[in-house]
Amino acid sequence: MVYRFACRCGKAASRSTYAVFRSAGTIANSPASCGDKEYNTVIVGAGHNGLIAATYLARGGRKVLILERRHIAGGAAITEEIVPGFKFSRASYLLSLLRPQILKDLDLKGHGLRLHKRDPSSFTPLWTKSTDQSSRPAGLLLGSDAEQNRNQISQFSSKDAEMYGRYEEFIARIANSVDPLLDSVPLNMVQKSSSISSKMGSLRALLKAGSRLGLKHLPGAYELMTSPAAKVLDKWFEGDVLKAALGTDAIIGAMLSPYSPGSGYVLLHHVMGGVDGGGPGEWAYPHGGMGAVTGAMAQAAVKAGVDICLNSPVREFLVKQHAGTDDPRVHGVQLEDGQAVLASSVLSNATADVTFNKLTPKGVLPDDFLADVNGVDYTSPVTKISVALSSIPDFLSAPNTAPGVPGPHHRATIHINCESMRQVHSAYSDAAFRGVPSETPLIEMCIPSTLDDSLTPEGCHVMSLFTQFTPYTRSDGVEWTQEAREEYAERVFQCIEEYAPGFRSLVVGYECLPPPELERVFGLTGGNIFHGSMSLDQLYWTRPSRLYPDYRSPIRGLYLCGSSAHPGGGVMGAPGYNAAKVVLSSQL
Repeated sequence: MVYRFACRCGKAASRSTYAVFRSAGTIANSPASCGDKEYNTVIVGAGHNGLIAATYLARGGRKVLILERRHIAGGAAITEEIVPGFKFSRASYLLSLLRPQILKDLDLKGHGLRLHKRDPSSFTPLWTKSTDQSSRPAGLLLGSDAEQNRNQISQFSSKDAEMYGRYEEFIARIANSVDPLLDSVPLNMVQKSSSISSKMGSLRALLKAGSRLGLKHLPGAYELMTSPAAKVLDKWFEGDVLKAALGTDAIIGAMLSPYSPGSGYVLLHHVMGGVDGGGPGEWAYPHGGMGAVTGAMAQAAVKAGVDICLNSPVREFLVKQHAGTDDPRVHGVQLEDGQAVLASSVLSNATADVTFNKLTPKGVLPDDFLADVNGVDYTSPVTKISVALSSIPDFLSAPNTAPGVPGPHHRATIHINCESMRQVHSAYSDAAFRGVPSETPLIEMCIPSTLDDSLTPEGCHVMSLFTQFTPYTRSDGVEWTQEAREEYAERVFQCIEEYAPGFRSLVVGYECLPPPELERVFGLTGGNIFHGSMSLDQLYWTRPSRLYPDYRSPIRGLYLCGSSAHPGGGVMGAPGYNAAKVVLSSQL
């Protein structure tokens, strides 16, 4: 962990605690009591998908235990106080993709979840060394107001201003057509053991998706999903700033350029949501950080009867041959402390790599399945930096109206080093072809404390910097030591300083998590935030394997319920929701 702090703000710092909710189930801080009860289902990992799966399974009559290796439930959707007095969404930092039925079924609002919807949603400041903005626009600010968007875009191109509404309709139509597939089990084209009812349900979802899209829109959808995002956006727009602002969604979390084939699907994935009934692509800050989301989920799980044991790392699945067959069968897990917890079904919320290479005993998985699992691309370009600030940054292109007072643009995702597709591609090239961190990294900046003052001391702010591109292994031979992490963070801060002079002096403390640290802290193989790249070859009936895309595995009773399974990453909840349906429909 890399952080320094010297709190200079007005309100006394107070360390946050993880609330323990007791109802039909419990949350325990050690595995000591795990063996005291009998369970028929064990879930490895208390990330959001594990909590969701557990709740639906418990409501379906299962006695469920979740084992979490860390001291806190929530996986990568957590709130932690890593600088005294400042609470950070340490990994995941925005909410949009969460499936609406999960929000409703788990009564997350009833369990205290509050959302601060962002509007505007996107701000791209233009670089300048002068305070004289008479010769060029200040930047591009986009939100929910169609007329305001038109005015903003027309600063750069009147043609683009007219096309933007049509583009939004185009994207919304395709996102709406894909929606039925998110809550359905992928069609298993290989395993004859898949039930007829399961196959029919998958086919109905595919037909519904096709019906929503319509044949005349199929070519456009195919092009979006397979083409480079730059090619698609070039057909719609002529202005570099607009294309780059939209194009960032095509490479977030992916070692891709906007000119890479398939980056169009990544763009679509990030606009599939619409949190709490909002329009496509609408995002929100949860009050109290992302840990408020999983905290509400933990309450729902415990209320349903789920037991959660923290500080309980699993060493290995317990597997034996199923009586009368050659098929391996899971019958529980063994913890790192040697304790065994028996169960007839086990769901893993870990990555496919951790699940099948680290937790599964050697020699029980078929070679062809392991070949699929070991072929998953976990390349990550992401370094997450959490920053504590003594005040709000002041951008040259959009000066603060009063000292320390946030403007509308501070509520949005702020794009730094993102004024053209070529600029983004250059940042990608440094990492992809030279194997070193980008000289001018792509920076997505969010300041949730502009809407949620519970996160900081009075007058201060927390900032999330989602930065790209940084390779897991550097070709210059430099390891991601503390010194290297500090050097990279300073590079990012210097880039921000050029857009917002004085920024560096506002920094109270920070944490820098490059890919190896994301892997170490959160168990994300390769540091990949999606549990595997969201490329078309790793989606739907090939995620994580063409042999078992339906949450099952070659080991009877062992299921995958995390983002390594369909439909992939983000705080969506669909993998946990769908996996629970599969388990409840299976014969034990």
